Amino acid sequence: MQTTSLALHTDKYQINMMYAHWVNGTHKRKAVFEAYFRKLPFGNGYAVFAGLERIVNYISQLRFTMEDIKYLSKQEENYDPVFLEELLQFSFQGTIHSMKEGALVFPDEPLIRVEGSIMETQLVETAILNFMNYQTLIATKASRIKQVASQDTLLEFGTRRAQEADAAIWGARASYVAGFHATSNMLAGERFGIPTAGTHAHSWVQSFMSEQEAFDVYAKVLPDQVTLLVDTFDTLNSGVPHAIKTAKMLESQGKKMNAIRLDSGDLAYLSIQARQMLDEAGLDYVKIVASNDLDENTIFNLKAQGARIDTWGVGTQLITASDQPSLGGVYKLVEREVDGAMLPTIKISANPEKVSTPGKKEVFRIIDPKHGKAIADYICYPGEEQPLQGGPLKLFNPLHPYLKKTVTRYEAVNMLEPIFVNGFKVYELPTLDEIRSYHREQMDLFWPEYLRKLNPEIYRVNISPAAWNMKQKLIAEHVQSTEE
Repeated sequence: MQTTSLALHTDKYQINMMYAHWVNGTHKRKAVFEAYFRKLPFGNGYAVFAGLERIVNYISQLRFTMEDIKYLSKQEENYDPVFLEELLQFSFQGTIHSMKEGALVFPDEPLIRVEGSIMETQLVETAILNFMNYQTLIATKASRIKQVASQDTLLEFGTRRAQEADAAIWGARASYVAGFHATSNMLAGERFGIPTAGTHAHSWVQSFMSEQEAFDVYAKVLPDQVTLLVDTFDTLNSGVPHAIKTAKMLESQGKKMNAIRLDSGDLAYLSIQARQMLDEAGLDYVKIVASNDLDENTIFNLKAQGARIDTWGVGTQLITASDQPSLGGVYKLVEREVDGAMLPTIKISANPEKVSTPGKKEVFRIIDPKHGKAIADYICYPGEEQPLQGGPLKLFNPLHPYLKKTVTRYEAVNMLEPIFVNGFKVYELPTLDEIRSYHREQMDLFWPEYLRKLNPEIYRVNISPAAWNMKQKLIAEHVQSTEE
C-alpha cells in the first residue's frame, strides 16, 4: 500500500545521515541551513519566490507513519529498531524564516532559513528545495510572460503537458501568483480559488456533421460562455465565417459571443484578418484568444508583428519551463553547534561562485525613500544594527569589492519572515489574492531596467563588511590548513 505521508519525500542519503548522527550521538546538535539559488533563470533580472504555502503544510504535517517505518526497516542499511521507533515520535521542532510568496528575489541571498537539530534540518532539505525550486521557476516564467502582455488576459493551459498532477496544480497556482488571470485546471480552481477558463476542443467540431452545427449547438448549450475554436478545418474560409453566423444567432437572442480562438497557423496574420472580418460584421466586441506553444518570446514577437490578440492561452512552455526546466536552488549549512556555541561554517569549492557565505543571515531590501524604489539587497548577520538604525551603509560587490557605494538615506525592510518558531507555526498564510497584491507591490518597487525581458540591469545584492570579513577569514584558514 502506498503511504500518504510525505516524511519519505526525501533523498536516501538524508535518512542515512540522520541515522549516522543518531548512532554517533550528535543528532541533537543545532544547525542552521539556508536555501538559495546562484543564477537567475531564463536570463531574467529577477525571480519570483513561490512555494511557501506547500512548505508550511508539509512542515505542519511532517510525521512518519507505520508504513514508512516498515519500509525503512526493509532497507539494506539495517537501521537500528530503536532509531526507527524514535522516528515514529518525530515532529519538527525547529525555526524557519522565509521570504513571502510573490517577493522578487535574487541570487545568493537566503530565501529560506532553517534552524534546529541537525537531524530535522537534514530531513526537510529535499522537500523544501523541491517545492521552492519548481514553484519559483514557474512563477518567474509566468512573470516574464506577464511583462510582455501586461494589458492582456493570460490563461494557464498547461495541465496535459505538466510533469504529473502535482506539477499541474501547483504550477497553475504559481502562475496565478505572478499575474495570470485563470487556469484550465479545475482541481487548481477548486483547491486554490483560482478562476477557471476553457473553450472546446477540435474533437467537438469533428463530432458533428458540420462546423456550423457544432458552433450553434455549443452556443445554445452555453449561450453566456461562447468562445469558438475556429481552426479545425480552415480558419479564414470556414471557421471565422461560421463563428460570425453563430454570433449573429446569439445577437438575435439578446446574447453576445465572447471570443474566437486560434490554435494553429500564422497567429499574427490570422488574428489581423480575423479581427477585420469580425469588425466588418459588427462584432468588434468579440475577442480573439490565441494558443499553440506560446511563451514570452513568441508573444513579444507576435505583438511586434501587429497581432490582434486579446487573450493568450499559455501551456507547455510555461508549465514545463521548457527553456530552463530547473532553478538549481541549493540548501547549505551555514552555522553549526560546537561545544555548545554556534559557529559559522563555509563550503569551499574550486568554483568561486559555489563558495558559500558563512553564518546565519538576514536580508534587508534597501529602498530609496525619495523615489520609493529598491536600490539593493543587503545581507548581514542578525546582530548587526546598522541597517535598522539608518546609518551610512556601505554597499560593495562581493565578487568585485572595488565596485562600491555608500548610501545614507534609505529604508531597510527585513525580507525574512518568521514562519515556525520552535516547532510552532507563527505565520498566518495569506490568501492567494493577497499574495498577488503583494507581488504587484514588489514589481512596482523596482525600476523598469531591472524588470525588462532582454538584457536586464543587474540588481545589487551586497553582503555586510562583517559577513565579508568572516568569509575571507574562513577561506584563509582553509588555505592555510591545506598548505601545512
